Amino acid sequence: MDSVYLYDKYGSPMAYDLWCHVRRLIDWVADNWTKPDDGIWEVRGGQQQFIYSKVQCWVALDRAIRLATKRSLPLDRARLLAERDRIYQAVMTHGWDAERRTFVQYFGTDALDAANLIMPLVFFISPTDPRMIGTINRTMAELVSDSLVYRYEMGKGAGDGLTGSEGTFNMCTFWLVEALTRAGRLEEARFIFEKMLTYANHLGLYAEETGPSGEALGNFPQAFTHMGLISAAFNLDRRLEGAA
Repeated sequence: MDSVYLYDKYGSPMAYDLWCHVRRLIDWVADNWTKPDDGIWEVRGGQQQFIYSKVQCWVALDRAIRLATKRSLPLDRARLLAERDRIYQAVMTHGWDAERRTFVQYFGTDALDAANLIMPLVFFISPTDPRMIGTINRTMAELVSDSLVYRYEMGKGAGDGLTGSEGTFNMCTFWLVEALTRAGRLEEARFIFEKMLTYANHLGLYAEETGPSGEALGNFPQAFTHMGLISAAFNLDRRLEGAA
């Protein structure tokens, strides 16, 4: 839905018939966002109320409302506004660990998840909100190894059902770069970004993960990683130019 919104804004205005299809999708989100799911990582430990999933449901409703308002398209605004706000309150109430000062992986756990770094990137929360700053700090303290980011705490939260360990998740590292950038922590963001550049292969491509010896692990090349790279590079460059 965010892509639909951006395409309408920067590409071509949406036709009415396509909007009718989009409305059906949005109505489904409004009806089903309270259901548990397997999360972005498709864990095998059972469905949960994942924070990342709730945030993305919020994004879907928020962008639909914005698009309909901008284009004066028909939409049950009152209902979708109410559901969007319900999602926001649910995340803030059940997804926040006041003791650890961080957003958690899903309702009812204290486990961390680097997927929550997406929050300020999709404008769910201010990048300088104390809750987001706390989440960034906790992530850097517990999920980061030598500036690279693991996607969640191994052995805690929703398990992936697999034995052994895994590498750091490159997309999450670029999300951290962008979250730090948006929070105004440019020196930290630039250091991590420039270090990440050294893990690309000779063609500038990245895998899904980076292993403990710098080896490429998982899907290669991975589109998600490169989307994170482009977004982090664009935003960091813009902020550095503004700071110069």
